Amino acid sequence: MSFKILAINPGSTSTKIALYEDEKEIFVTTLNHPAEEIEKYSKVQDQFEMRKNVVLSCLKENGFEVKECAAVVGRGGMLPPVKSGAYQVNEQMVDRLINNPAMEHASNLGALIAYEIARSINVPAYIYDSVRVDELRDIARISGMPDIPRTSTSHALNSRAMAIKVAKKYGKPYSDMNFIVAHLGGGISLSAHEKGQMVDIVSDDEGPFSPERAGRVPCKQLIDLCYSGKFDKAIMHKKLRGNGGIKAYLNTVDVRQVEKMLENGDKNAKLIFEAMAYQVSKGIGELATVLEGKVDAIIITGGIAYSERMTALIKKRVDFIAPVEIMAGENEMESLALGTLRVLKGEEIARQYVE
Repeated sequence: MSFKILAINPGSTSTKIALYEDEKEIFVTTLNHPAEEIEKYSKVQDQFEMRKNVVLSCLKENGFEVKECAAVVGRGGMLPPVKSGAYQVNEQMVDRLINNPAMEHASNLGALIAYEIARSINVPAYIYDSVRVDELRDIARISGMPDIPRTSTSHALNSRAMAIKVAKKYGKPYSDMNFIVAHLGGGISLSAHEKGQMVDIVSDDEGPFSPERAGRVPCKQLIDLCYSGKFDKAIMHKKLRGNGGIKAYLNTVDVRQVEKMLENGDKNAKLIFEAMAYQVSKGIGELATVLEGKVDAIIITGGIAYSERMTALIKKRVDFIAPVEIMAGENEMESLALGTLRVLKGEEIARQYVE
């Protein structure tokens, strides 16, 4: 028996959708939402009806019958901390995402749209590996300031999916292996996977800088800058996320453009490019200590992993720890669909969300 799965991944100005039949992708597209349309809504949640209708119209225009789907899966939103894997979307989750999300974020719409479409055809709706997956050990939560405990926000969806895929390549269950995963995209996060759990992370604000995020910066100087009177709170947030990292140094967020600068002999671009690889390598080394050096593989994934120059620089510094596997791409739609497929096949059990 085969299973058709509809996957929905809302972003700030677009919604990606994909249809899978078992492990085969049969349709994928990105539905762009004009800025003037998005600006009509004061809250992200208010975009729900508009985005749902756009998704359904697209499927109808391309000749796909939603009623043939065995399940619908949405990108996990900003819930309180949750475990890894699948959660069946229920009314409690819907209520939380509409009325009291941990943060306003486009991903909150994933569960809402999936739930409504699934309910209309009487099949289950799921989220899979929310960005709020939190399996940190207690010792990993200590930051040094009781006011600011460490929490887990990372690229869990792609990171776990690539770890599961590499475990399969090695012929072992994910639950038997230890990995360090570096997700390199617009934001960079790293995670330590021990016997099937993400036991620690380096989030995108406490580790390497990335194309648009500053990452870890010297705290004392940051405090001084905040109180200098030169910048308001919104600008400071933007300096850390949006205008930080490569963008702050080189005025671009495109790593391919940076590589062209390197090829043209730009020494500053070379320094910044290599510094990012250097910081990613440091983060990998940091997490190797969490696993006490018992690392089966280091996985480099995300869009920047397509850069052979970048991955070579990282590999040179870290392959003494463990073999390095390059799994380029964001892989979010595949990750959502294959996670749901494992639930439908009985290989995983979906959790029920409870407040």
